[in-house]
Amino acid sequence: MANPQPRSQAIDVMRGLTLALMIVVNMSISETLSYAPLLHAAWHGLTLTDVVFPTFLFAVGCSMSFSLGKYPNDGALLGKVFKRTALIFLCGYLLYWFPFFQFDPAGQLTLLPLAKTRILGVLQRIALCYGLAALILHYWRERGALIFCGLALLVYWGLMTALGDFTLAGNAALKLDLWLFGEAHLYHGEGMAFDPEGLLGTLPATVNLLVGYFAGRFIQAKGPGYESIAKLMLAGVLCLLVALCWSSVFPINKKLWTSSYTLCTAGIDLFLLAALVYGVDLLRLRRWAWPFEIFGKNTLFIYLLAEIVMTILWTVKVGQQAAFEWIYQAAFQGWAGDKPGSLIFALLFTLACWLIAFAMDRKKVYIKL
Repeated sequence: MANPQPRSQAIDVMRGLTLALMIVVNMSISETLSYAPLLHAAWHGLTLTDVVFPTFLFAVGCSMSFSLGKYPNDGALLGKVFKRTALIFLCGYLLYWFPFFQFDPAGQLTLLPLAKTRILGVLQRIALCYGLAALILHYWRERGALIFCGLALLVYWGLMTALGDFTLAGNAALKLDLWLFGEAHLYHGEGMAFDPEGLLGTLPATVNLLVGYFAGRFIQAKGPGYESIAKLMLAGVLCLLVALCWSSVFPINKKLWTSSYTLCTAGIDLFLLAALVYGVDLLRLRRWAWPFEIFGKNTLFIYLLAEIVMTILWTVKVGQQAAFEWIYQAAFQGWAGDKPGSLIFALLFTLACWLIAFAMDRKKVYIKL
């Protein structure tokens, strides 16, 4: 690997912008109380919300392009990769187990059963994609990573086509997760056991991260100039064109993380990175970018904090209501209306998280795994 380069502000801004949108999206109370762009597509299709997770993976890949070369030997690199993968995965698992205890019908406090805890999820997918991408880049180098990207998308398409269909109940990714983990350990938010962050989808999701890695390496090699921006946009156009063609036989679907979805979101992210490099690095428009840069410096900690607080608000009751719903109705819905009130609640919660990130940045506290 090449020597690490100075930190990229545009990438910090991209990561922080994505985190802010992740928090707003996760604050959704219900489908009827949220604007359509802040909801996932029902099945096939794409919304603003569907772009958030792959953009975060893309930003992780960009950051990797600056950090993988700093380790003095193989042992140090592999030790860091395995430790970080395990810790991020564990944080995700514990997050789904949280708050760990519940009251049984008799009013006694009991431990939440591990037998029903979701195993995979958002942080777990980030961990697996990071670990897999790091190992590929370490052992197969960049050429091998490019080959992996092509093969992963094609093999995933082949497996999904040959071993199932593209429906919620009949897809091959679900069949694998049911066989490996069992129904009790999967996500049930779709009305049945189905995990949108299932194991098989790690293959195409890792491609999103590797595209980010190559974009970061390209910026380091060429610098943040107009030629670099034009080439990033051209690469984005190519990804989008292939995605649109591919979608006729393998539909764009976030929950299945289809190969067409991977290329579509990668294309969007290449455009977004080009725009941020242009605005932050060339035009020096850093006043508007600074708040998102703050978010981008403690991303994992702020994400965990936001998710823990939201879980507490949904768990604690005020009368017969969850505290989350009670706050929304008492403080926002009455004067702002249904959907505007929900959005204002989400934005103020995000601002509260930002203030914590700002205080940490002022004190130079950066929590990294």
